[in-house]
Amino acid sequence: MSNELIYQFIKPEKSLTDFVYGYSSLQNLSTFKEGVIIPNGKIDLLFCKTTDNQFQIVLMGLETQPKTMPETEFSTFFAISFNPLALEYILHQSIAEFVNSGKELPNNFWDFSIADLDDFEEFCAKASQKIKSLLPENIDERKRKLFQLIFSTHGEITVKDLSEHIFWSERQINRYFNKQLGISLKYYCKILRFQASLHHIKDGNLFPQLNFTDQSHFIKEIKKLSGVSPKELFKNQNDRFLQFLVYHTS
Repeated sequence: MSNELIYQFIKPEKSLTDFVYGYSSLQNLSTFKEGVIIPNGKIDLLFCKTTDNQFQIVLMGLETQPKTMPETEFSTFFAISFNPLALEYILHQSIAEFVNSGKELPNNFWDFSIADLDDFEEFCAKASQKIKSLLPENIDERKRKLFQLIFSTHGEITVKDLSEHIFWSERQINRYFNKQLGISLKYYCKILRFQASLHHIKDGNLFPQLNFTDQSHFIKEIKKLSGVSPKELFKNQNDRFLQFLVYHTS
């Protein structure tokens, strides 16, 4: 049996895209050593199987800095990557209290079990059905528009411009971010711009393609969120940056 890392990604159906970014699967993860997790601006709900056949469900807070992968020996995990709107409307909870960490959930959360990790496509179908059953009848259109603008601009938009577009005060927008995500809108936008830069870095473009002040600012921001310079990130020595490796497949 191959020990090669196996990655899969499935996009959600259109009715879920405000809330779900996608579903991902990693198998043979225990063979992947010295990996680095970098911020991506998504809220990941992880369904994990350890090498000794234990089952865990963990809701992750936002990552705001690079960190090494945990030592827990996971053989497989499936993940639902949520957009921030899902916190209020699907998960009904804030992640502000566990930035850069996570919260273990009951191992029967949403009626999932270790058997659901046997087939990724069936897992995605079950997750989609569950999320559809939780879709709200009404949603605050200011919040929907808020995230549509942030994502479509890769975070390159000011809180002042957002406020003017969605008719919601800057103070209320900032309060919403801190309450739901535990970080400021400004820092969240930095993460999105960093993620948007990964495409360019992976293609060998080691100069800013987005709205960074200059080359020095670009290098500083990439290093802050990945731990290394754009040049080192491009090399991706020993395939350490897992999210960077699989980024284009999504």
